[in-house]
Amino acid sequence: MGCFAFKSSGKGRSKSQRPAGAKTPPPSKSPPASDSSGGGGSGQRSKASSAAASTPTRSIQELSDERGAQRLRVFDLEELRSATNGFSRALKVGEGGFGSVYRAFFRSAGGGRVVLAVKRLNQRSLQGHKQWLAEVQFLGVLEHPDLVKLIGYCAVDSEAGKHRLLVYEFMPNKSLDDHLFNRAHPPLSWRLRLQIMIGAARGLDYLHEGVPEVQVIYRDFKASNILLDAEFKPKLSDFGLAREGPTEGKTHVSTAVVGTHGYAAPDYIETGHLTAKSDVWSFGVVLYEILTGRRSLERSRPVEEQKLLAWVQRHPPDGAGFRAIMDPRLGGRYPLAAARDVARLADRCLGKNPKERPAMRDVVDELGRVLQMEPPPPPADKKGGHGNGRTPPSAKR
Repeated sequence: MGCFAFKSSGKGRSKSQRPAGAKTPPPSKSPPASDSSGGGGSGQRSKASSAAASTPTRSIQELSDERGAQRLRVFDLEELRSATNGFSRALKVGEGGFGSVYRAFFRSAGGGRVVLAVKRLNQRSLQGHKQWLAEVQFLGVLEHPDLVKLIGYCAVDSEAGKHRLLVYEFMPNKSLDDHLFNRAHPPLSWRLRLQIMIGAARGLDYLHEGVPEVQVIYRDFKASNILLDAEFKPKLSDFGLAREGPTEGKTHVSTAVVGTHGYAAPDYIETGHLTAKSDVWSFGVVLYEILTGRRSLERSRPVEEQKLLAWVQRHPPDGAGFRAIMDPRLGGRYPLAAARDVARLADRCLGKNPKERPAMRDVVDELGRVLQMEPPPPPADKKGGHGNGRTPPSAKR
């Protein structure tokens, strides 16, 4: 299925383009190795770096020209055609506004098989190139265990049209959205839901405060953008809508309102003022999704239950009817006190005043505390058992 050895150069490379302003990288025989040194959480970040992150000193394009040019591999279009068997429908694993995503097979320099994901721009997408370039620039700079790793890209202009592709690490367990809302997948356990959200919160914390030179606002946090690796560890993906945060002396970025309906903060929608606290609001929506097993908007529900946030407001965390909002697929296997605490945290994230919403480093700490309220699951058996994290742990209340 299109397996071949990585090449450092080849015919047609002259047709490939680097993003505007980027430098030409040295030849590479294989994709760069994954580097998990991007920081694991708020406890590992010094106060000095946090302060630096609040006053960005360089633009993402400057950092991309400097770092991304060295880290990202430029792929030939024919390499990617071969790796995806001609972009075969049989290898398509997803599709979105940007385009289609394919499983791709390569051979490493050592002769082993490497599976990666190739995202191919829909040539009819009006915003596609802008989002493609944003992904190249942001993910060429950002490195963290809870962000998907961009291996490289392809940009080729020909008589047949403009080709824009991205090559990522492959995430075999799809997205949080798939496992929460698609009944074809076993339900996620309570503990695993929390672990996934902790990882996603660490990723947002890194974007907001973990890069000394620049603050990054994700702007499209939702369950479908939280991908899951083979061990169900989460990684934020799709940085096409990401923006640099406000520069020194400014409180926000003024921008056109984009994102996904049901996840964009109301203050951002009303004013166009984008801040890191816009991401915090979106995080609160997904917290309620993991509690309820419902999407932020479901037209198939009764009218009074279609909008998730309006529905859960009628069942507050301290109310006697709170259990009514919990996902029935959990089968009652969760500590009620912990679930109430997660709902309280979600309500703080959804605060009307952006300044009163918690910082993501505080969200990480609070979810970590809640996780300790659930006893660890027993060891997985040799057949897999719940060690894959997809079936509920045996802890009962």
